[in-house]
Amino acid sequence: MARYSRVARCGVALLTAASLAAAAACSDSGGGSGGTKKMSFVVANISLNFALEMANGGKFAAEEAGGIDLKVVGPATTDGPQEVQMFQNTITTNRDGAVVENLAPDLFTRPYAQAVDKGIPIVALDTVPLDGSKVELYVGNDNYELGTQLADEAIKRLPKDAKGTIVLGVPNPGVPVLDMRANGIRDTFAKKLPGVTVKGPFQTFSDPGQSYNAWSSQVRANRNALAFLGVGDADSYSLARLKKETGGKWLSGGFDLDAKTLEAVKDGTNFVTISPEHYLKGYVAMRLLAEAVKDGKELPKGWFYTPGLIVDSSNIDAIIARQASDQARRDGIADEAKKLFADTDAYLRPLKDAR
Repeated sequence: MARYSRVARCGVALLTAASLAAAAACSDSGGGSGGTKKMSFVVANISLNFALEMANGGKFAAEEAGGIDLKVVGPATTDGPQEVQMFQNTITTNRDGAVVENLAPDLFTRPYAQAVDKGIPIVALDTVPLDGSKVELYVGNDNYELGTQLADEAIKRLPKDAKGTIVLGVPNPGVPVLDMRANGIRDTFAKKLPGVTVKGPFQTFSDPGQSYNAWSSQVRANRNALAFLGVGDADSYSLARLKKETGGKWLSGGFDLDAKTLEAVKDGTNFVTISPEHYLKGYVAMRLLAEAVKDGKELPKGWFYTPGLIVDSSNIDAIIARQASDQARRDGIADEAKKLFADTDAYLRPLKDAR
């Protein structure tokens, strides 16, 4: 794709939690002159892999489009009210549009509607906007489908007549997309391994320390479980750490592409991780926003479906190589991005069907 060759003035360095602030400072320096569009990218947590991946993908799309000052903001730890305040603050200066990922959709309903009423285009990313938000474009996975994929991968590694317990964790209960993953897991086991009982989902928290402690309690309470499965970022590496510390023989698996998670799949501690492909999602959301605003068009309406990826021993080396640098990520999503934007209508579904 020719579009992948552009580099904006803020550079192409991979964002880390520390460099998000630097990126914001760089974006603020432009002042919006010369037709430059001032936009924002808001995430739920600037410390965890899933949010950093989305932010980096968004930064790539903004640089690729050119003429965009992008301000990336989010709390240091998951904090819905603080994220709402940061969103409201940033759109007072960066009024040309915002991509927002959050884990508290109820808290964002009114602020979203207020922003839309002011003429600020909003793209909801990774968490479905609730009724009343007036946000009409959502970019995200089929999370129920992702849950079924994790369950199917576990079932492949269990006896056909397996009986016992699976322990299921959700870091933020009540977040629809995470609950959908859990539902996909539960339903798949009920259908394909009826002798297995799925316990939970239990709250396992997105903070790494809290996640480890929550899973430690579950492992102690369920020593004979067949598997421990989580649907969030920290679940994967918390379970890998506990499995090594306890010498556990149970299956452990989860989501996302944190470096510790990739290491756990590489060394066989975790049998799989399901990648929602957050970098690609962030790129897609930001590119849709940038193209609409720069062309003076309305945003598409509906759920823009983006695919996930099963990462196991068969492709872990390729994914580790892809995740080694931001340029490798950019190169790695090129073919998928080209396919998605060759016919965007093919990936648009009714917003009411988002899950």
